[in-house]
Amino acid sequence: MILGGLQKTTLVDFPGRIACTVFTVGCNFRCPFCHNKDLVGGDKNRLEIIKEEDFFEFLKKRKKVLEGVCITGGEPTLQKDLFAFCRKIKSMGLDLKLDTNGSNPEIVKKLIENKMVDYVAIDFKTEWNSYPDLAGVEVEVEKVQETMKYVMRSVPAYCIRTTHVPTMHSDAVLKKMAVWLLNASKDNSDLVWILQKFRPINCLDVEYEKIEAWSDEEMKNMTRELRKKFAFVRLG
Repeated sequence: MILGGLQKTTLVDFPGRIACTVFTVGCNFRCPFCHNKDLVGGDKNRLEIIKEEDFFEFLKKRKKVLEGVCITGGEPTLQKDLFAFCRKIKSMGLDLKLDTNGSNPEIVKKLIENKMVDYVAIDFKTEWNSYPDLAGVEVEVEKVQETMKYVMRSVPAYCIRTTHVPTMHSDAVLKKMAVWLLNASKDNSDLVWILQKFRPINCLDVEYEKIEAWSDEEMKNMTRELRKKFAFVRLG
């Protein structure tokens, strides 16, 4: 595992748990609005690389405090040792949350089938026809869809997340996304779609730092309007 960062304590990244968040290096997407650009590109000169043994030593010292670990990135499913890494975390009695862009359904399925993860968060970039624009690369959207549908029916706790970029997510786009989720989930009562506020800071594409993020009030109003038809929408 190539680990490029560690948040030692979080009360928000893993719902219902006191957790830490570990960041993996490298991503197969190039989302222009991403504010973890050093992790995406894998520039080890700009990152504080953490040795795997040091990470597990940290977990041992914090075992009386921590209840879970959130693995994020980058894109964790690109890591060749991810399964063994998760298994070791689970063997310590900790719950595990995986953040993913959904592009590697087989990896996600393997983790779920072997009960290696307790919570999955999947990024939903935009409506499917515009996916390359928000992902920054050509994307096999069928694989992302496969991951989402599998997680919806196989994981007790999950969420779908979208970073709201004002110039890219019109009301019409958001409604298309909501309709797809509703149909794909087959009215699953556990469905949660979280809309997150875009932050024009340290973006992969510096042009995105010129985009003005919506205010908290604007985000609340948008979420309120969507919830009139789609009760599963939440503000992150």
